[in-house]
Amino acid sequence: MKKTFYLLLSGLLIGATACNDDFLDRYPQTSIAPEAFFNTEEDLALYTNGLLSLPGTESYLNDQNTDNAATTGAVEVKTIMTGTPTAQNITGGWSWGRLRNINYFLDNYRKANVAPAVRNHYAGLARYYRAEFYFDKVKRYSDVPWYSGSLNPDDPALYKPRDARTMVVDSVMADLAFAAANVRENVPTGTPGKWAAKLLQARVALYEGTYRKYHDELNLQATANAFLETAATVSAEIMASKKFSIYNTGKPNEDYAALFSSQNLLTNPEVILTNAYDVDKKRSGGVNGTVFGDYEQAPARDLVQTYLMKDGSYFSGQTGYQQFGFVKEFQNRDPRLMQTVAYPGWVRQPDAQPYIQRLNKNFTGYHQLKGFINNTNTNTVNSVDFPVYRYAEALLIYAEAQAELGKLTQADLDQSVNLLRKRAGLPNLDLAKANATPDPFMGQKYPNLSGANRGVLLEIRRERRVEFAFENSRYDDLMRWKAGKLLTTIPEGMYFPGLGKYDLTGDGVEDIILIDKSVSIPTEDKKEKNSLGLTLIYYKTGSSTDDVTVYLKNGANGGTMVTETTPRKFDDPKYYYRPVPQQQVLLNPALKQIFGW
Repeated sequence: MKKTFYLLLSGLLIGATACNDDFLDRYPQTSIAPEAFFNTEEDLALYTNGLLSLPGTESYLNDQNTDNAATTGAVEVKTIMTGTPTAQNITGGWSWGRLRNINYFLDNYRKANVAPAVRNHYAGLARYYRAEFYFDKVKRYSDVPWYSGSLNPDDPALYKPRDARTMVVDSVMADLAFAAANVRENVPTGTPGKWAAKLLQARVALYEGTYRKYHDELNLQATANAFLETAATVSAEIMASKKFSIYNTGKPNEDYAALFSSQNLLTNPEVILTNAYDVDKKRSGGVNGTVFGDYEQAPARDLVQTYLMKDGSYFSGQTGYQQFGFVKEFQNRDPRLMQTVAYPGWVRQPDAQPYIQRLNKNFTGYHQLKGFINNTNTNTVNSVDFPVYRYAEALLIYAEAQAELGKLTQADLDQSVNLLRKRAGLPNLDLAKANATPDPFMGQKYPNLSGANRGVLLEIRRERRVEFAFENSRYDDLMRWKAGKLLTTIPEGMYFPGLGKYDLTGDGVEDIILIDKSVSIPTEDKKEKNSLGLTLIYYKTGSSTDDVTVYLKNGANGGTMVTETTPRKFDDPKYYYRPVPQQQVLLNPALKQIFGW
């Protein structure tokens, strides 16, 4: 049994495959004699560079597991909600090789003949990576075994039970506090420095504070505020440093989008940490083929309806907004909507005519612009930088933590949320007004939100969803707010009142025609042309049980586009967590399942 367990957990013991640099692959740690290697700063730098692992533009595609997007992909949470999940068929995530790499360094770095500050800098980087590793594990499993050092095959700790979430998170916060205090401010391009460590420290603190506050199954509400205080304090330190600012050149229709289509974010004042892509190194960063090619991810109408009107009023306050068609719902909106989702009149290079939204029975009709590079230059498309950490997040962490603590003031909003609204050309968020007149559209999403700051917290949550749409933060937000039930609503698409011709480019000229399921799409030479001489695009339309090209909720009688029909169920609190793979439980019976798994 122990021999089998050792082989299955070889990643924890001797693995070295989780690194960007090939150093650790060529020299597994168990073959590195510590006394022969951990001697100089160059040695420490070489090793920690091998630990570097940054998210890239693939993160623009990770909202498929949220209410922001529809997809036909086999997304884990969707599979769980529509299937019969068990510890036997949910097997991903229980991987420990990267932790072995990190802990091996922390076991040996003190051997280097360098100044204490140098030694602590590299130890801080390693502890930053360990905190990042364990934060992901806690989000997935809650209680997990904590290993502070590398292990030998016969170490009894391999068979230890899960450590309590409280102990693991306290250890994560200790690692991040050390990193924030010791990692240098000036570091090589594309590697985390002091302020990146602080941003992660604030992010983890906000996550854990709000998670404990809203997840009563943990019985940790009494400890939530301590984490929220840390989130507010650390984000305030980032703000007070004056090292960063919101990228705002006074062009509300361009500035936000520039953050996600730039070949050089290294000098952008908003970006705290950049993953710099390089064509010469064949580090591809394009998502063009996914958001416009095979159409795997499509923005949900619920996301589109979340954006404010340009004058700061609620979109839900517009009479008949639920029946707005594609062109009307983009009129006079928060400019970030048009920089995130393709809008009526948008032109895709190298075309001369506006893009006509392609409809498909499995998707929403909307197309994602964030992460899409509107350029025919292959080098440009495949070499954009990715903003790993943005100053915008520090501002929103600060505002949310202060609001949750009951300490938020108008001055706090003016130095945080309202800087983002200023870039978008929107009016300021008014604390008193937001709390007095909450948006019903937002309020129905979060029924567990209450208190004097309910209205402004709804607006802060709106800002997070809008500002970070398709940047891989929405799922974590839903989980920490205990809003998993929102995932049971199947994403819907554009609204059409029924069969007929429709303008999708905003010029008043029809571009498409929806025909009944009983009618055949005519041959090309028989298709109708519009007043511009362009051939209308035909779609057979019906309900989800019909053999058609577009599903509408009410078939020929119209409604929103339907993307799926399989009902979804979110088992609370079970589905906020994942089971330890059953094979591992069999090998180590001390790994008990929790929350119904």
